[in-house]
This record gives sequence, structure tokens and C-alpha cells, in this order.
Amino acid sequence: MQTWVWIVIAVVAVIVVLAVVWNAMRAKRSRALKDTFGREYDRTVEQAGGKREAELELRERQKRRDELDIRPLSPEARDRYARRWQSTQTRFVDDPKEAVDEADALVQQVMRERGYPTKDFERRVADISVDHPELVEKYRTAHGIAQASERNEASTEDLRHSVRHYRALFAELLEVDDNDVENVDEVTSRDEAEVDTRNVQRLR
Repeated sequence: MQTWVWIVIAVVAVIVVLAVVWNAMRAKRSRALKDTFGREYDRTVEQAGGKREAELELRERQKRRDELDIRPLSPEARDRYARRWQSTQTRFVDDPKEAVDEADALVQQVMRERGYPTKDFERRVADISVDHPELVEKYRTAHGIAQASERNEASTEDLRHSVRHYRALFAELLEVDDNDVENVDEVTSRDEAEVDTRNVQRLR
């Protein structure tokens, strides 16, 4: 067999090997992104209109996030925000709409103090999706309900769901156990119980 034939065979073999290696690396990167972003990966693929575009966007999110100086809150700041959250939860009983506005503002304030950019909602979502992918959809839902509330298109139950979702992200940002942040259901149940007690006392 002539030398040039062996050269062609060798070149083809190298190309095949490189293609196999490239596909394996690409599959590995895809799996890593899926593991990191979870359901957010599938959502981005659907929104971007393709896997390649979606993965490029997700890698860009990771790159931007790596450039941020995200820092933990001090114990004093953590306690201060926890007290403010408790006040927001209590406000829900008398003014659910205002409580949702406060919850949204509190989340942004915590993000800002920790080092996240907060001017643009889509940027906030993108950054949160890297660090807290399991909560990013809740954040979108909470924000969507808050916007509907501004148009007077959200029910009290919708607002309750919004505060619940904000609470989940708020606890993560404070880096405390979920049970350490008061739940709106606990507040309203306690208030209802107090009202029932007063009614029973008046009847006696």
C-alpha cells in the first residue's frame, strides 16, 4: 500500500478520535450544566430555542457570577433582616399587597448587601439561577404576582403564595435554616386564633 494511503488513513483516524473526544467533552459540559441548573436548564433551552444557545447563555451566567464579589452577611445584618422580615409577615394580616412589596424590596436589599447587582430583574434572576437554581422559578413567580398586584389583578391567596416564595429565597440569602424565618401562614394563623379568642371572650 502506498505511503499516501497510510497518511490518509492516519489523518482520518485522528479526525475520528478528535470528534469522539470533542463529543464526549461536550456531553460532559452539558451534564455539568444540567446538574448545576436543574429545571432552569430545560427552561433556558426552551426559551433560547435550542440547546447550543441555551448552554452558551448559562455559561455566560456562570462567568458573570464568578466576577462578582458575593459575601456573607454579618450576624448583626442577618438579625436585622430577620426582624424586618417578621414585621413584613405581620403586615400581611392587614395589608397583603404592602407586605408583598416589602418582601420584594427586602430580597433586593439583601442581595445588594451581599454583592449582587439589583437594578435589573432579569439580571437578578440570572445571578440567582447560578447560586440557587432550585429557587429561581419561585422568585419569578413571586415577582410576577407582585407585578399583578400593582395592576390589582392578584387575589389574597396569590399574594400569600408570593410571600411564601420570597421567604424561601430570603432564607437562602440570609444563609439560615428555613425554619428560622417566620412563615406568613404562621402569622395569619396566630392572628386568626387571637381573633377567635377575643370573640369567645366577648360571648362569655
